[in-house]
Amino acid sequence: MKPVIFGQHDEATVRQIETCLRAGGEQAVLCADGHKGYAQPIGGVVAYKDKVSISGVGFDIACGNLAIRTDATEAEIKPRIDVIMDDIVQNISFGIGQTNRHPVEHELFDDPTWGIRAVGHLKSMARDQLGTVGSGNHYVDVFADENGVVWVGVHFGSRGLGFKSATHFLELAGGKEGMDVPPTVVPLASSIGEDYLAAMKLAGRYAYAGREYVARFVVREILGANIREEVHNHHNFAWLEEHNGQPYWVVRKGATPAFPGQKGFVGGSMGDDAVIIEGVDSPASRAALFSTIHGAGRVMSRTAAKGKHGKPGLVRREEMMQWLRRKGVVLRGGDLDEAPQAYRRLTDVLAAHAGTMRILHTLRPLGVAMAGRDIFDPYKD
Repeated sequence: MKPVIFGQHDEATVRQIETCLRAGGEQAVLCADGHKGYAQPIGGVVAYKDKVSISGVGFDIACGNLAIRTDATEAEIKPRIDVIMDDIVQNISFGIGQTNRHPVEHELFDDPTWGIRAVGHLKSMARDQLGTVGSGNHYVDVFADENGVVWVGVHFGSRGLGFKSATHFLELAGGKEGMDVPPTVVPLASSIGEDYLAAMKLAGRYAYAGREYVARFVVREILGANIREEVHNHHNFAWLEEHNGQPYWVVRKGATPAFPGQKGFVGGSMGDDAVIIEGVDSPASRAALFSTIHGAGRVMSRTAAKGKHGKPGLVRREEMMQWLRRKGVVLRGGDLDEAPQAYRRLTDVLAAHAGTMRILHTLRPLGVAMAGRDIFDPYKD
């Protein structure tokens, strides 16, 4: 069986998703924002019978997006957007290994899953990091939609808990790190599979709690607004789902679930528009395993964008800043590897998935906050 492919991709990315099929996948999809990832491409979706891919879910378990629609308006917020973005970076911690400046208590720390050896020793670190954002393409953004309504959007995952859990189980299963390796697939009816699934679900709860804390804090404490709607999804996760009358464990890496009526928040790139979407039922949606893009998708690597070993990159800082000024975006942090020029245009990848979803809102960024340019993170996706 061949993968279902949306959009245009280089041969290396297509080979990756084909390798996932050969390694035990029953069905596979490559979304239009796809590009090479660790063992499974970003934008890749693979359905397994009674198995799960540890490297398919990836190092940033339960990375995802949350968007909150507020009762604030662009007219109220825009005059103070500089101060708002300053307040965000002063109150929210960005970067690897950071701890929350405002410690968070949460019921998930009473979950019995912490008794698993693989995650029990990570509990203290996870407690300290809950509500921190991380680095790379992870962000806190303030948007206005087509009606001038303000939204707050965040993108990040399970932080050190997810990374260390994934690393532990990859090593335990004898998997290899790297891009050009087969995925590490384990049977669920095994001690490794059972413990991994429990740890993955715990990381999922943790990521949800972290995104909820950050986005709600920005809405209530910084914007001084109220919450009217929340749209929340993982895009690095495995779910037990039914497709064509059969149960599958569907592993999505950088792909958003989009079942009929299910809403999703899809970001573009730094300084580019984002969208709120809703899945629809169609033959194309079913072929896509009810999955869609999670972002715009890279067209150049981070090192190509920003350069390496003294060599100039393909993106110039002045070009990036001109783009942001043209869009009226206030930026805090970020670097050339996350510039809009390093990504596809969101409208193009959305068009490739036409008929599988509808766009409910288009969100125009007013302010973007990311980790600073001096922060390195090898597993940002």
